[in-house]
Amino acid sequence: MGKRIMLFLLTNMMVLLTIVIVFSILSLFGVNLGAYNYGAGTLNLVPLLIISAVIGFAGSFISLAMSRFIAKKAMNVKVIDPDNPGSQAEKMVVEKVHRLCRRAGLTHMPEVGIYQSAEVNAFATGPTKKRSLVSVSTGLLQSMDDDAVEGVIAHEVAHVANGDMITMTLLQGIVNTFVVFLARVVAFAVSRFVNENMRPIIHFLAIIVFQILFSILGSIVVAAYSRYREYHADRGGADLAGKDKMAHALRSLQNYVDRVDTEQSSMQTLKINNKPSAAAMLFSSHPPLEDRIRRLEQG
Repeated sequence: MGKRIMLFLLTNMMVLLTIVIVFSILSLFGVNLGAYNYGAGTLNLVPLLIISAVIGFAGSFISLAMSRFIAKKAMNVKVIDPDNPGSQAEKMVVEKVHRLCRRAGLTHMPEVGIYQSAEVNAFATGPTKKRSLVSVSTGLLQSMDDDAVEGVIAHEVAHVANGDMITMTLLQGIVNTFVVFLARVVAFAVSRFVNENMRPIIHFLAIIVFQILFSILGSIVVAAYSRYREYHADRGGADLAGKDKMAHALRSLQNYVDRVDTEQSSMQTLKINNKPSAAAMLFSSHPPLEDRIRRLEQG
């Protein structure tokens, strides 16, 4: 269930890196918007911070705008026509999503999709509540009973109703700003140690390296916030479908945490992990299922 966040993070990293490369190439030709003065060897922090904020939030919101499209393509999601579902299973999923959305107070129904995967999985994404997508895997429909499926869908609808993708985007914009800013500050410092003629090139390369490094470190912050929102979505799912169904869904997921889709081996780090290592937990977008069940029952 971490695909929603990880797809957004990966898209954001690529979009941000593309914007940064464009700006960096422009700086090689003297277009630096006043942030650098290579001749005097100075770095103007205020203009740089403004530029970093523009780049950071632009990258974040572009990623958000692309999130639904990227999710459909990456997961090969088949969007269901609500007026003409192709099977009884598709009809059931649409009815559950729409019913839970109305219960959550949503006036615009999200797109509903199914994707072929042995994994027991589901996700919700999209730039706004009006342009969202809720999708489930065939593995989930084939493996879980009706109450568990409803609990999982209620959790994803809660993400949409809570506007989690918007809040995640704002947080990512702030993280991006500091990533861009710090990458340039460190790159500028590194470039001071080379020949003056080589400084622009070394500065450009250093920006790319530190951009990637700081983006990875920044994803720890975003993942920590995502874990917090998962607990909130569990409570929201319990309000929509009932606490018993939400708890039953989480317990059912525990039975399938080790199920792997061999056709998506490149996505193994995004799988549900009930007992992640301490290092993996830093980058995990979801808390361990046992913790989620305990908090739901205590709450």
